[in-house]
Formats: sequence, C-alpha cells, structure tokens
Amino acid sequence: MAASPLPPPDPQFVLRGTQSAVHALHFFGGAQEQGCPLLLSGSLSGLVHIWSLQTRRAVATLDGHGGQCVTWLQTLPQGHQLLSQGRDLKLHLWDLAEGRNTVVDSVVLESMGFCRSSVLAGTQERWMLAMPGRGSDEVQILEMPSKTSVCTLKPEADAKPGMPMCLELWQADSNPRPLLLAGYEDGSVALWDVSERKVCSRVACHTEPVMGFDFDSQKTRGVSGSAEKALAVWSLDEQQALQVCRTHELTNPGIADVKIRPDCKILATAGWDHRVRVFHWRTMKPLAVLRFHSATVHCVAFAADGLLAAGSGDQRISIWSLYPTHSDMSAPLLGHAEGREVGAHAVA
Repeated sequence: MAASPLPPPDPQFVLRGTQSAVHALHFFGGAQEQGCPLLLSGSLSGLVHIWSLQTRRAVATLDGHGGQCVTWLQTLPQGHQLLSQGRDLKLHLWDLAEGRNTVVDSVVLESMGFCRSSVLAGTQERWMLAMPGRGSDEVQILEMPSKTSVCTLKPEADAKPGMPMCLELWQADSNPRPLLLAGYEDGSVALWDVSERKVCSRVACHTEPVMGFDFDSQKTRGVSGSAEKALAVWSLDEQQALQVCRTHELTNPGIADVKIRPDCKILATAGWDHRVRVFHWRTMKPLAVLRFHSATVHCVAFAADGLLAAGSGDQRISIWSLYPTHSDMSAPLLGHAEGREVGAHAVA
C-alpha cells in the first residue's frame, strides 16, 4: 500500500492585525529583541506596522501616507532610520531611534507608477536614492539627505521601454562607480552607468512588465518575474552586458515579488495564485510551493538568519523557517514542488 503524500509545511507563525492587504515587507536587524529582528510591513491602508517576532505583535504603527498604499520599505544600515514610499507620492524618512516614530524628512515623487525606489548606502552622512522620475520613463537619482539631484536617467531616443517598474542601485567590488538595474514596463531589464548617465546594456526578459526582480551582486546574476508563467534568470558579464541565461516555467501566471536570501542559497517568489514558491538559486530547482494564503501574495522578504516572511491581500503575514542558513541544501524540504512531491525535513 502506497504511503500517502506528506503535507506541505505550515508557517512557523502568522501575524494578523494589519486590517488591510500587505504590500511591502522588510526585516530590520538594527533593533533586535532577544536576537530576533523586527519586521516592518506596509499596508494598503497606508499604515506601517513594526512587528516583534518575539511577542508576535505589532510594537508600533506609523501613519504617514494619508491612507494611501505603502509600496516600499527600507532601513538605512547606519542607524535607526526607515524609508517608506506610498501611493500618496511621498517618500518619508523616519527616525526610529530610542522608541521615536517621527518623520524627519520627505521627498515628493512625481510619478504615479508602481515603481519601488532603491538605496545605495554610503556613509551615514551621504547616501544615494533612485526613484521614479518626472517623465513616465525616467529614473531620478538623488544624493541624500541633501536631496541634491545627481542625474535623471532617460532611455535612448530609439528605446521605448515604458515606465520603470523595479530599481536596484549597486556597486561592483572592483568598481566604485554606482550602477543601476531597472526593470521596465516592456519586460526588459537595463543596466545603467549612473556617472555616465547611459545604458550599458539592455535585455528582453519578459513580454509583460517586470513586476519584481532581485540581483546577486557576487554572482552578477539576477532573477525577475512578471505577469507571465515564467521566471527569467539573467547574468552580467565582465563587459557589463546583460544576457538571459534561462527561463523557468511556472504552473500559474503572475509574480508580484522576487527575493534571493542573503546567503544566496535559495529564492522565493510571491504569486498572484496565492502561493509562495521556493527555488534553489544556483540550479533553479523547485524546492517547495507554500500554500497558506487565500489571496494574492504581494511581497516576500528574508531576514539575515533565513526567516521568510510573505504578505498577502488576505491581510495576513506568514513567517516560515525553511532550510535554515546552516542546513544542507541537498536535503529535501517537506512540501510540494511544481507538479510533484518533494520529501522530508522542514523546520517549522
């Protein structure tokens, strides 16, 4: 008699109380409680919740976006400072030190698009911010906190990429010049040299807008998702040329977010089909499909210790412990891969 299939793993725990759909997540390790990072969530109703993973409750609620959806959250590594971006066209800088929850500065956005901003942290005194620009296809680069304009990146005259959808500022170890990866409405990903204000290369990854991507700067390899039924894996060579390495077909269309874990062992995707999919980053082997949410999963985030958080339209945030960062990645995880079962050992 054949053994019955093992069920997929359950979340380690679930956070409730956002009272609206969760559209942004970010782990904050700068103020740890007994070794646990704090989790920040941004909601459709414009609130930012700060969650203690020790008590599994919200320890603070920030209300700075006038009831408009919070689309992006990022902390600055040098201190207790948070950036939040909302559909109210405001990007706020919050001071979270010593229990304070106050807006200390703001930048007004000039684009109604869905594009999330990006930060390149330098020193505590100076850092760089990439955000959607005034023109529908432009990206604005500011030096912060002075808000000094560094440049406006405009596509080449013959290129029609549409709106920027995703941004990531980064620097190669061998080159101090800042670079920007941008995913566009036409499904392409472009690499910009910020200093030269030019596109180094552009590659067509999808036929639909790039909804989310992440980039592994050590392997100079990235992964992106769109409304299609496929993930695209692309790489950057020494000549700064982008090329698609492979695509991975999915069961259902629609990826809202993609994140590579900090140790670059696994990645997770947020699906329109209510699923979180987990893949081995080097091989893109499907490891698990996490079935818990009852609405679109809008965002995923990894903590430095490997915890995975997923935020959904069902107003819940699921927290998962899958393949701890010290574990053997060859050991299978209890769960469902695409179209087949995978066996043993989830840490729940």
